Amino acid sequence: MDLDNTDALKDGPLPAARLVVPGSEPVTGGETHEVVIVGTAHVSEKSVAEVVSRIEEERPDIVAVELCPARYRALTGQEEAKEIKISELLSGGKLYLFLVQWFLAYTQRKIGDEMGVKPGSEMLAAIEAARRTGARVALVDRDVGITIQRFWSAMGFFDKLKLLWSMVPPALGWGGDEKIDIDSITQEDIVTQMVGEFRKISPGAANALVDERDAYLARNLHLLSKQGRVLAVVGAGHREGIARHLAHPEDIPAMESLNEKPNKRITFARIFGIAVSILILATIGLVLVSAQSSHAILLAFAIWFAVTGGLSALGALVARGHPLSVLTALMVAWMTTLNPFVAAGWFAGMVEAWKIKPTVSDLKRLAQADSFSQMMENRLFRVILVAALANVGAMAGTFISIYLIWQRLGLVDPSAMLKGLI
Repeated sequence: MDLDNTDALKDGPLPAARLVVPGSEPVTGGETHEVVIVGTAHVSEKSVAEVVSRIEEERPDIVAVELCPARYRALTGQEEAKEIKISELLSGGKLYLFLVQWFLAYTQRKIGDEMGVKPGSEMLAAIEAARRTGARVALVDRDVGITIQRFWSAMGFFDKLKLLWSMVPPALGWGGDEKIDIDSITQEDIVTQMVGEFRKISPGAANALVDERDAYLARNLHLLSKQGRVLAVVGAGHREGIARHLAHPEDIPAMESLNEKPNKRITFARIFGIAVSILILATIGLVLVSAQSSHAILLAFAIWFAVTGGLSALGALVARGHPLSVLTALMVAWMTTLNPFVAAGWFAGMVEAWKIKPTVSDLKRLAQADSFSQMMENRLFRVILVAALANVGAMAGTFISIYLIWQRLGLVDPSAMLKGLI
């Protein structure tokens, strides 16, 4: 059986497998037809064969797949090789959301490689089987961007640190020899396996990644059942939750609440940023009040410029950034460290993107990288690394500069303060 149907689907589902929209009417009322749920492992050849067999056996009117339009386009290779909007990627918390998406995709691909099946093969097989049997196809999953945003927002600060730290081994190519329990994967969706651990640490994150999607999928399936018999192809970890919701469709949450983007809230990171800003303002105030001459003020500025800029530029250099990116980090770090709303890495990353111009193809290749050296050859990763290390350098330079300014100008003896605290 050919598990890679990408080429056949690049132009979208064929006419006999035309897409159908679930609808937006209330879930209650109206005649409904049978909904058959086929749970799969997203990286199992056995699941691919089972999906095709069930569709040919059931001959449903509609085949619903656990995909959103964005994931469907990615899976069928419909993205255009255009430049990525780096300004959007580096703004706010979108960079961290991107890293989370990359980590999930990387993990799923590694397991797929172990089992000899590309992630999403069962979805492609379902769409192709729907074409052959004359069924319509429905994309019933929530937009992956909203899911990742809600997932990230639901995690606490230290939970996020743990997740980001867990990305280090795969990025460096460590842990590649670990054996995968194939039998357990065929029983449970790989994403749900990961969430099983997250649920113990951050129930809200697990709720966003699994429970909310159970409700979202169930709502769409119930609405589709008013148009005909439905066969749903979903991850095995969603099967139980979907069935529970379909048994009581009147209790399924409103689509608006499931699609709502998380509101910005006060987080530990925000509090930390405000505290650093206050510390910087206090340092500036002490310099202006205590300085006996303009020479002392110039010395304080020179320290601030050299240390913050130097360390930020060093970070960009370590990331193998373009010379202009390194120079940008050097020149703007002193200024961005005084403003909590901008970052040196944003400017350095933008210059790096301007010089090397990453495209969507770099995004796809990044998910295929097996080692850090391969990632370093990826233009998009280089932009991200330049931005990240330039920011780390600027932040380190901020604290070192404050220490040196206080010490050189005799404002406060930091060593004495530390001894007093100890």
